[in-house]
Amino acid sequence: MSSNTFKPTKRSKVKRQHERGKYDHASVHAVLDSNPMCHIGYVIDGNPYVTPTLQWREGERVYFHGSSASRMLRTVREGVQVCLTVTNFDGFVLARSPMHHSLNYRSVMCFGTAHVVEGREAKEAALKIMMEGLFPGRWDEVRGNSVQEMKATMVLAMDIEEASAKVRTGMPIDDDEDYDTVNSWNGVVPLVTTYGKAEPDPRNLPGVATPAYLKRRKYP
Repeated sequence: MSSNTFKPTKRSKVKRQHERGKYDHASVHAVLDSNPMCHIGYVIDGNPYVTPTLQWREGERVYFHGSSASRMLRTVREGVQVCLTVTNFDGFVLARSPMHHSLNYRSVMCFGTAHVVEGREAKEAALKIMMEGLFPGRWDEVRGNSVQEMKATMVLAMDIEEASAKVRTGMPIDDDEDYDTVNSWNGVVPLVTTYGKAEPDPRNLPGVATPAYLKRRKYP
């Protein structure tokens, strides 16, 4: 394996439809960067939990944050292993038999040990990466975080120890004999996710215009 590829192990190797598995950094990063919403899997007292939250990436490190009172974050901060997943649903695949119906998707599963980002300066730097990645320039437009806000916020970082992406694209894959005998409509119903037009808060101060970084996001 090259330094740009995660080495799959028993827990991270794609087993079903293994040909859809991808372990190179570029494929894993592409899925992580395409969707800030993730799910964190972890265990508390022998019971499994999955919590949705926001994630962002810097190199081979993934960050997520939440309330300092969060049971999930208070547990994960102790150095337990976590599994972070991101999934993009791209469409339904309609095939010539019920079994061959499928979905087009892009997903990633990352494993690692999360640790708390300590100190206000380090926390602020991590949060700035998140905000500037979503809305370039916004960090300097809004007021800074108060001492209480920073105390109430926990930021965690997880170095990606193992990761695998799994991607399905294209048309249905049917049995050869069905292509000439099954008289049904078959194909893909794509799902397209777009951002809507930015809606201003009615309590904005007079004269505040929609910022350029929102206009650049190609709203319909």
